[in-house]
Amino acid sequence: MIQAAVIEVFEEAQSVLLPCLYGGIMPEDPFVIWTRNDHNSKVFLFRQEGSDPEGQNQIYRGRTSMSPDALETGNYSLTFRKPQLTDSGNYVCSIADGVKTLKLTEVQLNVKGHLLPFKNGQSLHLLFLVHGTYFELLR
Repeated sequence: MIQAAVIEVFEEAQSVLLPCLYGGIMPEDPFVIWTRNDHNSKVFLFRQEGSDPEGQNQIYRGRTSMSPDALETGNYSLTFRKPQLTDSGNYVCSIADGVKTLKLTEVQLNVKGHLLPFKNGQSLHLLFLVHGTYFELLR
């Protein structure tokens, strides 16, 4: 049975953890792969020797990591550093052996800008922070 999760985080966050746990029988020579459904791209690949950047989409390089002992512990959760609005989407964690692939978890990541109210005289204004730039919401 595939587990599902919805994670919400603000864009200014240092990192966010996408959960993925497995307690079943390990295939021989296993590897863990995180993919993004809506872009059909490889987010992270982890083998016995460690992370494998080959084939990884460049936008995730240097921003994703897993625990070095992930294959021993069954904790395949992905740490995603400095999430951006464009990172919002559906991510899938799977374990594979080169022949069969078993989907474990599907995570919907929602990265949000930051809404900041402020008062100017008698008026209440709303600012939306996106990529370090403030935009005023008009009514």
